[in-house]
Amino acid sequence: MPSLLSMQGVSLALGGDPLLDGVSLDISKGDRIGLVGRNGSGKSSLLKVIAGELEPDSGTIVRQPSLRIATLPQDVPDGLKGSVLDVVLSIGGEGVGRATAASAISRLGLDPDAEFDTLSGGQRRRCLLARALASEPDILILDEPTNHLDIPTIEWLEDYLLSRIPTYIFVTHDRSFLQHLAKRIVDLDRGELNGWDCDYNTFLRRKQQVLEDEDAVFERMGKKLKKEEAWLRRGVKARTTRNEGRVRALLELRAQYATRRTEIGTGKMEILSSEQSGARVMRIKDVSFAYPDGEPLIENFSLDILRGERIGIIGPNGAGKSTFVKLLLGELTPSKGEVIPGTNLSVVYFDQLRRQLNPELSVAENVADGHDTVSVGGTSRHVLSYLGDFLFSPERARSPVKALSGGERSRLLLARLFLNRCNMLILDEPTNDLDVETLDLLEEQVATFDGTVIVISHDRAFLDNVVTSTLVFEDGGIRTYPGGYTDWKRAAAAKEAKVKEANAAIKAQTEQGKKRPADDKPKKLSYNERREYDSIPSKIEELEKEEAELNERMLDPEVYKKPATDIRAWQARLDAIPSEIDALMTRWSELDERA
Repeated sequence: MPSLLSMQGVSLALGGDPLLDGVSLDISKGDRIGLVGRNGSGKSSLLKVIAGELEPDSGTIVRQPSLRIATLPQDVPDGLKGSVLDVVLSIGGEGVGRATAASAISRLGLDPDAEFDTLSGGQRRRCLLARALASEPDILILDEPTNHLDIPTIEWLEDYLLSRIPTYIFVTHDRSFLQHLAKRIVDLDRGELNGWDCDYNTFLRRKQQVLEDEDAVFERMGKKLKKEEAWLRRGVKARTTRNEGRVRALLELRAQYATRRTEIGTGKMEILSSEQSGARVMRIKDVSFAYPDGEPLIENFSLDILRGERIGIIGPNGAGKSTFVKLLLGELTPSKGEVIPGTNLSVVYFDQLRRQLNPELSVAENVADGHDTVSVGGTSRHVLSYLGDFLFSPERARSPVKALSGGERSRLLLARLFLNRCNMLILDEPTNDLDVETLDLLEEQVATFDGTVIVISHDRAFLDNVVTSTLVFEDGGIRTYPGGYTDWKRAAAAKEAKVKEANAAIKAQTEQGKKRPADDKPKKLSYNERREYDSIPSKIEELEKEEAELNERMLDPEVYKKPATDIRAWQARLDAIPSEIDALMTRWSELDERA
């Protein structure tokens, strides 16, 4: 199959070591590529090169004629104006189906009439995601698509991509998303690009073996280099051809060893525990909360949080998860009830908006408040050395925070917070933008922390690996489940199965009661049943007519100027009509048999 896009010998440097060092990549129809690599390795730059938004320094890129590429960038571009619907329809021209656009907008929880300028940062990314999906491109490029999405929307996005978009390449920190969607892993490591035809978990095992082999090669090279340099220092005269050749080989070995690019190290972050809190960390007693003129987000909720618990919080965006955390922190006061802290509490809070960081100050200034040293567990360390544990080079540590990527800002906030000893961690979306290696390290630290943890996260793997119980905002309340995300899904599925089983039993009993004895003769239709029997064909015809009118209405561009509530109501009615027609057909068959 010919490639949709082919890159050969592409190089790119934006200062420092090359981000792309003569790389090659082919993308064919049906490729589902997960692009992986450390923060700062150049993944976003590679996506921009593929999209044609960034010109490489050298190499060739061949795209099929009329190739359509749509992108979801990590950062919201400037200059987008108009309503949400205008922005979604602003890419691809007539190629964007309005019904598809409306469906994507609705599913991502946006108002099509809302002005883009008035949206929050998260809502703007959702709008751009809707735009990328609605264009139905030949190649879809997604840079951190799950950021600011809740778990139900992430699961919908997974299903949508698997069923509707044949070819895509994406970068994500969400390991479950990566495992579910990628059939091929492309690894960007120290300027080189390597493809792996496998899922993400298999890639991890194979990559580890490659790194171990690489370490062994460099270890042998280092030993040989030491041996050859010792030979040269002993003053052996390099007069013979053989000795001159050995000197030349030594110089080449030196150059090769000096120019190697070693793997970026792993961070060394550590959560410092303080002395224990009381056995009951917090009592939440009959708490209700609503913002002024708003619907109640929390009603009559009670919970005792005990020392050592690690509690995950799951729920749709806007359900009240961050509000719940602010009630625990005392930043908000309950409308009713009370939150009673336990004794000897020392809390560290990770804010998903990273408001604790000053964007105008440097990385080092945000951590050390202008000093050269920081105190880590009672030991004084130079701030640059401490930041090195979080993978900040000295040069990066002197950069202003506003120049950092999202992942770097998350790492910086962790570096700032983990200077403080604590016995309770409250983390609001801590995994956003982190590369997988840093995420793994954070996960390990949280899982082994001997204090109490409250964590809001849409990262399903993180929840499964860290928490001991889960609070779920569902059905208008908050329910508690043992275990993590997978345990909750299993319990929810079992609950749904029981409801279906109960409904089936009731239906079976009802039908059994309607059955006549075998020797009874079929009863003739009553007067009312005869009228019902005669009226069903016309009712079906009316429903089919209504369905056709609604379909035509949804295809009319003008309809999307209507309020979002009207559009959702029409879509719901469209979804309901087929079931009503089926029910009428079933009833008509029953009556027809007797007639």
